[in-house]
Amino acid sequence: MSHSSEILQRRARLLGAKSQLFYDDPVELVRGEGVWVYDAEGKRYLDAYNNVAHVGHCHPHVVEALHRQAGLLNTHTRYLHTAILDYVERLGGTFPAGLSSAILTCTGSEANDIALRMAQAVSGHMGIIATDATYHGNTAAVSQISTRMPPIGGPAPYVRLVESPDSFRHPEDLQSGRRFAEEVRKAVASLAEKGIGISGLIICPLLANEGFPTLPSGYFDEAIGVIRAAGGLIIADEVQAGFGRSGSHFWGHQHAGFTPDIVTMGKPMGNGHPVAGVTTTPEIIATFRDAFRYFNTFGGNPVSCVVANAVLDVLDQEDLLANAKAVGAEALEMLRPLGERHRCIGEIRGSGFFFGAEIVSDRSKAEAAPELANAIINEMRRRGVLIGKTGIYGNVLKIRPPMPFSRENAALLVETLDKAIAAVLP
Repeated sequence: MSHSSEILQRRARLLGAKSQLFYDDPVELVRGEGVWVYDAEGKRYLDAYNNVAHVGHCHPHVVEALHRQAGLLNTHTRYLHTAILDYVERLGGTFPAGLSSAILTCTGSEANDIALRMAQAVSGHMGIIATDATYHGNTAAVSQISTRMPPIGGPAPYVRLVESPDSFRHPEDLQSGRRFAEEVRKAVASLAEKGIGISGLIICPLLANEGFPTLPSGYFDEAIGVIRAAGGLIIADEVQAGFGRSGSHFWGHQHAGFTPDIVTMGKPMGNGHPVAGVTTTPEIIATFRDAFRYFNTFGGNPVSCVVANAVLDVLDQEDLLANAKAVGAEALEMLRPLGERHRCIGEIRGSGFFFGAEIVSDRSKAEAAPELANAIINEMRRRGVLIGKTGIYGNVLKIRPPMPFSRENAALLVETLDKAIAAVLP
């Protein structure tokens, strides 16, 4: 039995047979450095997918901060410590005025769970609206609005899912957000008819899991107006979109052109260390604290806060937002000739270090080809480049590299993608 087969059997026995893995031939990773990861046999892979290692795998400054604080103190927030205050104060400086109070958690799922309860506390209602091709985590509450795996028994009666915009098949709907707003308006009316009422709209500003369609600035404005007129709040899920990922702004909602009431964040916040959080206004957090007795043993511990602060150091000191903007734009330009050369590429899209391509059977037919997309990402893995897929139909190549990704890395990525597509096409 091979080493990989033995690991797979142990994993199935200990973690469950359907514990999710990337790629048909899973990778056993043992080491990471910068934008590179290495498997057990020493093979090197260009990581063009992992937004957890936001400032690069095992960044020395982050590792040193973790080591230093772990050797000094780690406890919870029922004791006084200034690390959480220093971090929340610094984090608040990246947001529009007013978004200055926070609760720290360990995962984005927990953060979104809290955000839903904040909206309920402020509005006095349960109704929540999300898109029909989204993912916001895996607690019992947020799994109700995460459409990858429908909840047992179907969505709760207070959930409404609206159609996701599709920039490839319906570009006319992307000229403005009017059609999306109309769907939101219908959802608000439906909740009112059932006597449920609206608490809010939760949305990723880049619509990451929906396939990050190309949206004009202000696309969400009309829908946001509908929600606020009905007394609901706007929750921006920045777990994928935040910390400079778009290249143009620190936060995805700034890139999209709106100011939310609540912001959630996670994965990239600690560069692999489990830290996440919710930022909102002092008024909203006070209402939440009055309505719910919330405490998180590990959320906001000194080690997590020092690590998260070190990530902000690196983003600033290495000017990684500017890097995402410049290299991301160059990567898109490198990708465009592939769109002309391969008819299976329906649309090249993205911003900063969140970009990719919609894969179809033929550009003229606009028929989604998720099996072909899967074949491409597996061929890329075989050739030493890691990417993923997402989207309404599971057919959008998802490229989301660490923020130090260079022009040379992008060139290698595109060259490999060109060869991978050619290799898997009939």
